[in-house]
Amino acid sequence: MTIRVLLADDEAMIRAGIRAILGTDPGIEVVAEAADGHAAVESALAHRPDVVLMDVRMPRLDGLAAAAELRTAAPEIAVVVLTTFDEDEYVTRALDAGAAGFLLKAADPRELLLGVHAVADGAAYLSPRIARTVIAQWNGGGTRTAAARARLADLTDRELAVLARVGRGLSNQDIAADLFLAEATVKAHVSTILRRLALRNRVQAAILAHEAGLSES
Repeated sequence: MTIRVLLADDEAMIRAGIRAILGTDPGIEVVAEAADGHAAVESALAHRPDVVLMDVRMPRLDGLAAAAELRTAAPEIAVVVLTTFDEDEYVTRALDAGAAGFLLKAADPRELLLGVHAVADGAAYLSPRIARTVIAQWNGGGTRTAAARARLADLTDRELAVLARVGRGLSNQDIAADLFLAEATVKAHVSTILRRLALRNRVQAAILAHEAGLSES
């Protein structure tokens, strides 16, 4: 199925560039554009895209606040934060806002396409530069590893297997194939894991899996 994308950026030239890149992939369709956060939320609710590519700094409502609104109003829409900034503050706020991915505008165009496909398929996606920052930020050594493992104590063996694969960046479809499960079953497991561990999204689940050493097992 075609991945339907909404572009949200206050610079028309940036939107045109991103649209041109996405247009090279026949499996992606840009269904709408927005120049500010409020318009992004309204357009997303009207068009119901699969993915929103959301700039951070926009007028009226910034992209992170808009992402948080969409997480509440339409949690099925995956938001990928797309920005020129890679400071820890933006990464942390994006994850707290429920973003499914974080890409830098300076990244290779192929990374943009890869990120869109990944989040549309139910995976989390972080630009490699961002991933290194996040893992380093959360990697606190043996004590933190022990604490992370303790948080997983109440998960079933099947849930641990699913979480391990989330930590490896696999999509729901890939996890289903790997564990011989229906994709709907995997989605249910992921929802249960997020609820039991009080996690906001798959990115935080992947970080926890790394912390506990689960994604390496």
